[in-house]
Amino acid sequence: MSTPLAGIRVVEFGHYIAAPAATQLLSDLGAEVIKIEPPGGDQARGIGAYGEGIVLAFNRGKRSVVLDLKREDDRSTALALIAEADVVVQNLRAGALARLGLGPDDLRSAHPGLVYVSVSGFGAGSPSAHRPGLDIAAQAESGLMSITGEDDGDPLRVGFPVADVAASYAVVQAVLAALLRRERTGEGGVAEVSLLDTAIHLQSAMWGEWHASGQEPRRKGNGQATVAPAADLVHTTDGTIVLSAYTADHFARLCRLIGKTWMLDDPRFADNPSRVANRTVLLAEISQALGVLGTEKCLALLADHGIVAAEVRTYRDVAAAADVRADGILTTGIGPDGDRYTVPSLPFTLDGVAPAADQEVPRPGADSDAPAWREP
Repeated sequence: MSTPLAGIRVVEFGHYIAAPAATQLLSDLGAEVIKIEPPGGDQARGIGAYGEGIVLAFNRGKRSVVLDLKREDDRSTALALIAEADVVVQNLRAGALARLGLGPDDLRSAHPGLVYVSVSGFGAGSPSAHRPGLDIAAQAESGLMSITGEDDGDPLRVGFPVADVAASYAVVQAVLAALLRRERTGEGGVAEVSLLDTAIHLQSAMWGEWHASGQEPRRKGNGQATVAPAADLVHTTDGTIVLSAYTADHFARLCRLIGKTWMLDDPRFADNPSRVANRTVLLAEISQALGVLGTEKCLALLADHGIVAAEVRTYRDVAAAADVRADGILTTGIGPDGDRYTVPSLPFTLDGVAPAADQEVPRPGADSDAPAWREP
């Protein structure tokens, strides 16, 4: 069975995460991705273990061509590659490619069917367009850090580059939408994705809650600020679980399960505002009942009563979990040095088919002299 994007060629001018992660998803969907790297390679290649992790996660199955775009002959090579491409994805500094004659206006005048997507920190038309814009800046200025952490502690970043990764999904949505439109009209398009806009969009429900409650969202640790119990921790005899039971029906089920039906008549727990105000006492009662159980038994009981609960896992636990293994989300890649490693693949299958395992991560320039990438 052919892959959805078989026959689509993508040229990437990308560093770090947002653009390379997007083109990795396109590659997993069957597109051919040619990664144009500067001499020295993607900047992520030179920043230690964190950068190595980025390279391994987001560059499987690509071709790497090293070009010095300040040289006229290398720019000509880039233009030749783009002439045979369907999509360009880039996240270089604002205006960098345009100054080299590789911006969307220059390219689409010659190739009107080209889809050109740019990723920036703050948006090309914003006052901050020329500021450096990494994931952490988007987390900070989108409000995300202001709602992350304990209520009496400092703002915290999310534990992984969430704005970068989410932006890659937005890029893929834009590419697929533009390719679909091109099928209908013959015209490509120009899309702009910013880390700031993406991070704000991720919090859409919080903006809705702000309107509904009249209270600006704030940090509340694990528990949600306006409902309880919701995303609250309970320590078991051998681990930690998180549970939510904040609807009237689910809270009643929980009270019956733990043998504390008197809580249903206690005004401290009568509704969500009351339970939020008395969250410490509420969690103490729940923990007294569930904390004497092992994690596996606790989760089984809660699931049997239709209550949302889950084990808090480490990455090692995740890799060994039966659900994860059954879904096939984890695949293997081959690093530039030939080592096999485990990495997440597409978070969905199409007709039950997942991307091939053991796709190789190229060394910088591994395909610069190979004729295959020159063939349409």
